[in-house]
Amino acid sequence: MTVLVWFRRDLRLSDNPALQAALATGEAIVPVYVHDNNEAGDWRPGGASRWWLHGSLSALDADLRQRSDAGGLVLRSGRAEAVIPALAAETGARTVVWNRRYEPWAVARDGALKAALRADGLEARSFNGALLAEPAKFFNKTGGPYQVFTPFWRALRAAARPPAFAPAPDRLEIAGGVAGEALDDWALRPTRPDWAGGLREAWTPGEAGAAARLAAFTQKAVFAYADTRNVPGVTGTSRLSPHLHFGEVGPWQVWRAALAAGESMHGDPLQRGVETFLSEVGWREFSAHLLYHFPTLPNAALKPEFDRMPWQDDAAGLAAWQAGRTGYPIVDAGMRELWATGWMHNRVRMIVASFLIKDLMVDWRRGEAWFWDTLVDADLASNSASWQWVAGSGADAAPYFRVFNPVSQGQTFDPEGTYVKRWVPELARMPKALIHAPWTATTAQLDAAGVRLGRDYPRPLVDHAEARQRALAAYAEVRGKDAAAT
Repeated sequence: MTVLVWFRRDLRLSDNPALQAALATGEAIVPVYVHDNNEAGDWRPGGASRWWLHGSLSALDADLRQRSDAGGLVLRSGRAEAVIPALAAETGARTVVWNRRYEPWAVARDGALKAALRADGLEARSFNGALLAEPAKFFNKTGGPYQVFTPFWRALRAAARPPAFAPAPDRLEIAGGVAGEALDDWALRPTRPDWAGGLREAWTPGEAGAAARLAAFTQKAVFAYADTRNVPGVTGTSRLSPHLHFGEVGPWQVWRAALAAGESMHGDPLQRGVETFLSEVGWREFSAHLLYHFPTLPNAALKPEFDRMPWQDDAAGLAAWQAGRTGYPIVDAGMRELWATGWMHNRVRMIVASFLIKDLMVDWRRGEAWFWDTLVDADLASNSASWQWVAGSGADAAPYFRVFNPVSQGQTFDPEGTYVKRWVPELARMPKALIHAPWTATTAQLDAAGVRLGRDYPRPLVDHAEARQRALAAYAEVRGKDAAAT
């Protein structure tokens, strides 16, 4: 007898509830990953996500083989509704286990699959390996889903009870002789052109890479997180988001590690940096709960009136934004970091999103789609909730009349121009007083910095002050009030 362990967004061996349940049966396991290009419809993984998935699956297979002489991860492609029952019959499995996903199509598919397996006489069990609380059981005082982060976070923080850590097993009994497909045949990595060089340099997909990054962050950076998380020119954030998205580390592992760091270094698990960091883990959780309760979140404004916004069909502006050629250095630095590494600092994500939505008046869904294709941590819940937050149309949204000024944001959070100089090297010789607004420099200052506006670096696509007024007028029309006077 065997137990089928269906890996999905839980590509790890430690703290994996489904794997632990399978091992508790004492039967040999069949670890499987099913690749279905069509399961998510329009939200199938983008290029950067596919690159990461290849590395993560390869790492998981190696981790399994290190613990067994019989085999590793079985790869199958197709519709999970057909692949999983067929593989169970092929291997004689009487039990199928997996960790839950919370995207709308996954919820529907998994429910139908569980019912079908049970109808065939198999035991089908699912577990929570991705979140701190089950969205279907976590409600506000009126019995509805939370739509404001602060009360959500207070309730989650008060209810948090980390379960005991389940380490990765030293040995695994894996059923041998189960044929699988070759990972390379799935063509998840780019070939020509190979645009992934920066991703390879920046990241190590897999459980070991996640553990190393978590350890490095909790040894030092977490304690200053409250002060440095908004400064893109320093290593002040955890960069755990892609590892969490692919389940190479679980949220409880991150939670325990952060609290333990505060206790060991400061004798205070509630140390300010630790608490601020945990609240960001809470925002990830909040986003997942929103998507679960509001499945149209990626495509439609949570506040319907915002779908009446008079968006501009600005193909040239969108292309300049995507390429990091807007003429606003902090925006361009962020977009170039994204293209090079598949990641962008969170403060800068807010700045570039505000610029696209409110300076260029381009529909937030166009930015969401670009991030979806280019981010290694492209998570449907976090991506859609965050874009709607900036647009003012989502839950707990920033006030719609808040329009980030890309110049003052750069001056505040990158005062030395460190971040801009790294990602916009043509401005490296600009003095820090001018680097966030090079068009204000004199001809002599531009000459001294070796910058010719319009050739070496573009002039601004729009005048921010004018663009801000245009955005406020549009929002006021949609909201039926004078937003500009707010």
